[in-house]
Amino acid sequence: MSDTPIIKRRAVSVGVLGLWLRRLRLGPIWLLELARTVSAGPRPRQAAFSMALARDRGVEALLGARPVFWSRLYRSKPERLLGWGRKWSGRRAARLAQMSDLPMFLIEDGFLRSVERTDRSVSYLFDEIGVHYDARMPSTLERQISRPISEVERLRACHIMQEWRRQRLSKYNAHPDFCGALDQPFVLVVDQTFGDASITYGMADKSSFQRMISAALSEYPDHQVILKVHPDVMTRRKMGHFDIATLQENPRIRIVAEPIHPVRLLEHADAVYTVTSQLGFEALLWGKPVHCFGMPFYAGWGLTHDHLPAPGRRKPIALEQLVHATLVEYAQYLDPITMRGTTAEEAFAHIGLQRHNRLMFPRRIAAVGFSNWKRPFIKSFMQGQEIVFARHLPTTRRVDEEAGILVWGSTEAPEIPDGTTLLRAEDGFLRSSGLGADLVRPLSLVIDDLGIYYDATGPSRLEEILQNSDLRPEATTRARNLREKIIALDVTKYNLGKETWTPPDTDKRVLLVVGQVETDASIRLGSPDLKTNIALLRRVRGDNPSAYIIYKPHPDVLAGLRAGSKDDDAFRELADEILRFPVSLGQVLPRIDEVHTMTSLLGFEALIRGAKVVCHGLPFYAGWGLTEDRLRCHRRTRQLEVDELVHGTLISYPRYFNYEGNCFVEPEQAVNQLAALSERGPMTRTWPRKLLRTGILAWHKVSGSTR
Repeated sequence: MSDTPIIKRRAVSVGVLGLWLRRLRLGPIWLLELARTVSAGPRPRQAAFSMALARDRGVEALLGARPVFWSRLYRSKPERLLGWGRKWSGRRAARLAQMSDLPMFLIEDGFLRSVERTDRSVSYLFDEIGVHYDARMPSTLERQISRPISEVERLRACHIMQEWRRQRLSKYNAHPDFCGALDQPFVLVVDQTFGDASITYGMADKSSFQRMISAALSEYPDHQVILKVHPDVMTRRKMGHFDIATLQENPRIRIVAEPIHPVRLLEHADAVYTVTSQLGFEALLWGKPVHCFGMPFYAGWGLTHDHLPAPGRRKPIALEQLVHATLVEYAQYLDPITMRGTTAEEAFAHIGLQRHNRLMFPRRIAAVGFSNWKRPFIKSFMQGQEIVFARHLPTTRRVDEEAGILVWGSTEAPEIPDGTTLLRAEDGFLRSSGLGADLVRPLSLVIDDLGIYYDATGPSRLEEILQNSDLRPEATTRARNLREKIIALDVTKYNLGKETWTPPDTDKRVLLVVGQVETDASIRLGSPDLKTNIALLRRVRGDNPSAYIIYKPHPDVLAGLRAGSKDDDAFRELADEILRFPVSLGQVLPRIDEVHTMTSLLGFEALIRGAKVVCHGLPFYAGWGLTEDRLRCHRRTRQLEVDELVHGTLISYPRYFNYEGNCFVEPEQAVNQLAALSERGPMTRTWPRKLLRTGILAWHKVSGSTR
C-alpha cells in the first residue's frame, strides 16, 4: 500500500516528461505556423483548427490556398473555418461556424484514399453541412444523394462502378488479395476497430456487432461465415468487437485476421454483413446483398437490408444515384504528381497502376550483385516487394519458393531452386535526362521474368508481348498518340541536349551509322556477326561506296565514361562526318536516308520517327517486318505495325517511376517529365557523383566487370 503514491508520482512524472518531449518536437513546427498566422494578413481565407490539416498539401491544392493554423492572434474573422470530421478540430470548427455565422468545411479522407495508409491521399471529402458518417444530422453528401441524376450522369455512374471493379479498388490498396481457398459458399462479416467514430455517429454500438454475426449465422445456415478482422487490430494493436478465441470454436466461422486486400472476398461472397464499414458500400459496387446493423451513409436508401429505421430524410433511390453522388460529386480527387484536381476515373487508373505494378512479382525479392548507387532506385521500382540486397547469394542459403531473385541485365544468375522466379532489371527506353554511366537515376526500368530484351539468344518478356499481344483499337490509338508526343517533344532515351547541326550540302544518299559501347551486352548477345563499330562502319562503306556517311559515337564514349576505339583515323577515313556532340533526332533524321546499326536503341528511336532502319544485328525491334534485317530470328514470326511495336515496347513492357510523387506513372507522364528535364539541360557529374563514378570505374577495372 505504501508504494502506491510513489507509483502514481512516477506515472505522472513520465506523463509530464512525454508531454514536454512532444512539445519540444512540435515546437519549431508550431512557431512556424504561428509566424504564418501573424503574416497571413487581416483576413485569412482558410483557418484550420488542426496543425496537420493546415500543413496538408492535398487540402491546400484542392482549396487553392494553404490554410493557416487558427490562433487567437487573429484580429478579424477568416473567410472559412476548417476541421477534421468529428474529431476535436471538426467539432470546434462546427461550433465556431455556428456561433459566428461563418462557412466551414469538415474534411475527411476520400473513399479511395491511397495505396499505403501513410501515402499522400488521392481524394478528400469537403462537407459544408456535416459529416457523411453522422446519420444523426444532414450532410452535403446526403443532399447530393437525394438529387435525381440525368441519363448522362447515370451512364457515368455505371462506368465508375465498372472501373472500380476492373481496377479492383478499395479504400487502401497496399496488401495482396486474400489467397486462401474459397471452396464453399460463404457470407462476409466485417469487423471494425473499437471506438471508430462512424459506429457511434452511425447509431450503433458494440452490441450491434454481436447481433450482426448472430444474424449471419442464422440467415445463412448452409454457408460458411468469414469474419474479416480490421487490419488495424493486427498491425496497430487496436481492439475489435469480437472474442476471436471464442468464435474460432465455431466450425462454421472462419477468421481472416491477416492484412489483406478485401476485393476477392467481396467478389465471391453471397452476402456482406456490416455495421457501418465502407466495405458495405464497396459490396454494393460489386452487386452484393448488404446487411447493415448501423446507419452508414449508403444505408436507408432502399439499397441495403437495414436493421435500424432510416432517417426520414432518406428515401429509396437507384444505385447509380448513390454512386454518382458519392464517387463523383462529393469526393474531390488529387493528382499526386501535379498536385492538381483530377477526375475519379484518373484517380482510379492511378491507384490501379500502383496495384498492378506491386503485384506483378513475388512478395519477397533477393536482389543480388547491385552496386550501392543502384539500390535506392531499385527499391523505388520494386515498391510492394520486401527486397533484401546481397553481393552474392550463398549456396547454403535456401530461397523460399514464393520468393524471387533479381539481378541486373544479363548478369550470370546464381543457382536457384526450381520454381523460384528469376528477374532481370535493365534501364528502360525512356530513361533520363543524363547518362546512366554518369550515375543519373532512371525514370524507367524493365523487369523481365523470361530473359532480357537485348538477348536475342533466348526469349524475353518483351518478345513474348510483341509476338502474342492482340491489341484493341483504343490501345493502338494510345500507342500512336504516345509516339506522336515523343516526336513532338523530341524525347529520347538520355535527352542530352539539342545542339544545332548543319546538314551536308550533297546530292548523295546520306546514311547514319550508329556507334555503341563495344563491351555492351547487347552486342555480345544480339550481334553474332559484327562486334565492333569499325566493323559496322566498314561494312556500310563497302555496301555504299558513294554514299555520304555520318558516324555517331555512343554518348558514353563521347563523355569519356566508356572505352571507345583507339583507331580514330580509321573512322575519319570511312566516315564523311562524325557527330561528336548531342544533336536533336528531329534535326538529323529528316535529312537521313538510312540508319545502320548493330543493336542500338537509336534504331528504334529512328524507326518510330519514320526513318528506314537497317539492322546488322538482332535488336528487339528487328524481325517484325519494320526494318531491313541482315539476320533472322526464328521465334519472331509476326508482322507488326509500328504502333503495335510502340505499345509493347513503351507501354506494356517497362515501368515508370516519379521520385517526387514516390509512385509509378504512365509513360505519357514520364515523357512530359523528360521533356521538362530536357529543357533545363541534362544532369551532369557533380563532384560527389564524380567521386562515386571514379570508385565504380576502379572497381570494374579490378574485377574485370563491364557493367
